[in-house]
Amino acid sequence: MSILVEDEALLPTVVTAVQAAGSHLKGRFSFGSRLGSGEEIAAALHANDAESLGVLRDVLAAARPRAGWVENELETGALPPGEWWITDPVEGNINHIHGMTDWCVTATLVRDNTPVLTVVNLPMTGNTYTAIRGGGAYLDGVRLHASAKTALDAALVGTGQAQPGEDRETYRRIGQSVTAMLEGALVLRVSVPATLQLIQVAAGRMDVFWQYSQVRSGLLAGALLVEEAGGRITDTHGRPWSLTSKDFLAAAANLHRAAVGVLSSIA
Repeated sequence: MSILVEDEALLPTVVTAVQAAGSHLKGRFSFGSRLGSGEEIAAALHANDAESLGVLRDVLAAARPRAGWVENELETGALPPGEWWITDPVEGNINHIHGMTDWCVTATLVRDNTPVLTVVNLPMTGNTYTAIRGGGAYLDGVRLHASAKTALDAALVGTGQAQPGEDRETYRRIGQSVTAMLEGALVLRVSVPATLQLIQVAAGRMDVFWQYSQVRSGLLAGALLVEEAGGRITDTHGRPWSLTSKDFLAAAANLHRAAVGVLSSIA
């Protein structure tokens, strides 16, 4: 059995697991959620993660028993050789606990540091995005295609911070890149989480997304979706992206060079 066929056979199990976790989290969601202290926020975040992982982990581990599992969703850097499950049990968890709808559940199978299969479920809309390396990207079974725009001044672009507590240098780069793109693009969004912008790039609704981050769980799912939809994934200087890259760029193919031209000016 080829690797592609094997991954295709695995996909329905991953879809079922991710959708089940999403459904469970939707049952915990409240538009009236109002939290006060940092301690309350941290407790709510951890509780959501634990609830989602309680649904995801056993199913994914059984489906791929030799694959490793990353405990910390905020980890960065390259993985050891072999297969690994990279999940974000509540991508956009901060939005969930504040009563906002822009959150999702993701699970990505990484093979030798390359994402090969991913599922992203948006429980509040009922949509599921899937991709297999070499097999295309899909939204609820309909093939996705990145934007065909050719001019950056017609582009909808976006960025955001990867996590709380980034260093001052990262904040400086974010701020300078926002100013530079405001001057070059049509409209700019700054929001979290990354995956919910990357699925828009894959679907051709947005044109460019970048982030000064190495956090795996926020980038791998969207990176595979964008690539399989015909977009480009590099670092902000146009070099091949990997899990050791310091920053990340996803762009529609015809806008990639222009996006690099703007972002590579940020030291």
